This record gives sequence, C-alpha cells and structure tokens, in this order.
Amino acid sequence: MRPRRALAAAVTTVLALLLAGCSGDGGRGADADGTVRLSFQSLAWQKESVDANKELVREWNAAHPGIQVDYVQGSWDNVHDQLLTAFEGGEAPDIIHDASDDLADFAYGGYLADLRSLLPDRLKKDIPQQSWSTATFGDGIYGVPFLQEPKVLIANTKILKSSGVRIPTPGKPWSWTEFRQVTEKLTTKGRYGVAWPLKEPVSVTLNLGLSAGGQVFRRGADGRAVIRFDEGDQVMPRTVRDQVNSDGSAARTALGMGGSDTLPGFFGGKYAMVPLGFSYRQQVVEQAPKGFEWTVLPTPAGSGGLTQGVSPQTLSVAEDSPHKEEAAQFIDFLLRPANMVRLAQGDWMLPTGTQALADPALHTADNGWATGAALALALRPAPAQAVRGYPEWKDKVATPALQEYYSGAIDTEELRKRLVEDGNRVLARYQR
Repeated sequence: MRPRRALAAAVTTVLALLLAGCSGDGGRGADADGTVRLSFQSLAWQKESVDANKELVREWNAAHPGIQVDYVQGSWDNVHDQLLTAFEGGEAPDIIHDASDDLADFAYGGYLADLRSLLPDRLKKDIPQQSWSTATFGDGIYGVPFLQEPKVLIANTKILKSSGVRIPTPGKPWSWTEFRQVTEKLTTKGRYGVAWPLKEPVSVTLNLGLSAGGQVFRRGADGRAVIRFDEGDQVMPRTVRDQVNSDGSAARTALGMGGSDTLPGFFGGKYAMVPLGFSYRQQVVEQAPKGFEWTVLPTPAGSGGLTQGVSPQTLSVAEDSPHKEEAAQFIDFLLRPANMVRLAQGDWMLPTGTQALADPALHTADNGWATGAALALALRPAPAQAVRGYPEWKDKVATPALQEYYSGAIDTEELRKRLVEDGNRVLARYQR
C-alpha cells in the first residue's frame, strides 16, 4: 500500500537518511575486518510493517556476521525522484524497495541489476509467472514482486443485511449490472450506496476494467503499444458515471477524495460501501467506532471474471552495487515463505509467493483475509505496466479526462477521443 498522507519531508531529508545509513563509502564496501555492508532502503511506513522489516534485518544480521545489512527508511511520497538522484550520484542503496510500476525507467536506464542469474531456483519457482512479468522489462528481471493488493469492497454489514440484497462471494460475485442495481437499492435519504474515491482515477479505472475484458493498451505486430477504448474498456467507468450522474447512488463529493477521506463518512453511515485497496482494512480496524460491523466483498466481475490489475511491491538490486550476490541472498532470506507471510501481515496485503499465500493465517474470516486470498489467482499485471510514456499520458491526458467524465462534464465519446487520440500522440513520442 502506498501511504495516504505525507510520511516524509522533502527529497533532501530522505537523502540525508540514506547517506546516514550508508556511512563511509555508501555501504558499498567492507569494514576493516572484511565484513560486507549492505544498505536496504525500505518503504514500509505502517508500524506493523516497519517493525516486521526491522526485525527481519536483525535476524539476518545475527545469523550472518560477515554480511551486515543497514536498514534505511525511505518514503513512498518521493521515492522515484529520490532514487533517481541517488542513482545519478552513485549513492543508491544496494537493496531497493519500490513498486513494479515505478521500475521501467530505472530498468531501461541501466540502474537496476538483472536478477535472473542472482536469484535461487526456490524463489523463482515460488512466485507465479504472472507476478514475475510485472518486473520484467525486455529480456531481464529487475525486481522481485513480493506483496500485492487487490481492490475490494468494504461494506457496512448492518446496512447490507437490512437491505436484503444478495451478498456476493468470490465464487458468486456481483456483475457490474447487478452492482449498479444494488447500489441503487442501498441508497436512501442521507445515504449513498457507494462512494468512489477517485482523486487519482487512472489506475483504478484501468485495473478494474480488466474484469470486463478491458485492456486500453494493446500491442501491435511491431510490439508498440497503442491505446483503444472499446466496449470492454467502457464498462467500469460507465457504471461509475451512471451511479454518480444518473442514479444518484454514488456520492459526487467522493470523486475528489483519497481512500482515507471516505472513511469518516463510511463509519457514519453516509456510504454503504467503499471500493478500497485491501490494506485499508488496517485503518478500518484502527479507526472504526466501537461496535461498527463491516465486511470485505469482492469487486464486481464481468466477462473477465474477477480479474483485476495490480502493481506489486518489489525488491531490486542496484546495478552498481559491488555486492549483488550478497544482496540477492538477503532478498532470498527476506522472502522465505514464513518471512513473506510476516511482511504481508505487517502491510495487510497478499504475498505473491504460492507457499506464503497458502498459509492458514491468510485464510481466516477475520478482517476479510479469506476474501482477499481468494482473489489472488485473478490478479494480473496492471495494464500500463511496461508502457513507455504512460506517466505522461496518465498525468496530462487520462487524469483530467476521467475526472471530467466521472463528474458528468463530458460523455463517453469525448472521453474515448481524448484518451485515444491525444494518448496515442503521447505514446508515439516514446516509441519512435
């Protein structure tokens, strides 16, 4: 999960922490006694997650006196710019925590090591190919995907039960049509059936669009990405637009919110359901008023079933690290099945490893763990995972167009025109 509020100051603060954690020659060499020193920049930010990461570092250091790891605290807020500055200055950490959708520029830029020859077969086999593909660029693998977060519906149990609507399960989810009907039924005076927090609308639109067969980005025979906005791509955004503008079953004010912003209204009964990342369950547990009953439901399914896109968290090794093999050994330790379970529990997310995902602790009914685990096999790489030019398309074209569309300011044809025509002009500059 990426944090919902600022967790660190400016880039200089993080660089100061990085340099402090990589004393001497940046953590890249060895101590006078020959001890190898590695720096591990973690983006963990919730207390449980930070504690789990630090505890695993201590366990490694106790068991490996000749290879010591220094924990360095980073921040999701500015990690891309901070890492770019560190790479260019020769001060990047040896082991890098990031997300797969942030790796493309670093991989193609030669800043990250190709991990294919560094990782043990155990780890390669334990993580499914669909997850590996999120960190594969060209012929190389530049990160180990280890945590992933599906979208789910977090719902008010009392409202659902009193309404008499069918309760969906991963085996029998709502269709997008049924979901729209349900939110209408849950809407009453002073209460909306759903609140869509779409302050950043692009990734959720693309990722949930896969359930209806949407892709948006297609590859031509020449391997170049092109944008289309066909019928399958339109199902999810059209549903949301109709809920807001035609049915009145979705709160218009929520369109400009982040996920955390919707929780007070959810706890107060203003919204019956909120589509959120799986890790938001921790905030619900911590912030919900006493006696508040809630449940976790799967998101709607279309022709593609429960399929949705994800960008897993990753661990990479810096290309200019002189201790790549030792760094890979630490990653292997960190991602042993039992340790991966600890990291997943600390971040309230799902592990990518098949052995870790099978752990009974992640299949309990408590706090919706079982529902999330049931969605794991339906997770696929986010549609824009390896598309060059995606950040510019997202910021300059897709975000403003989708914001206007969801608010009702433009129709579907105008949205298609802007996403496709303006978007393909952006991509063309990156694929000459």
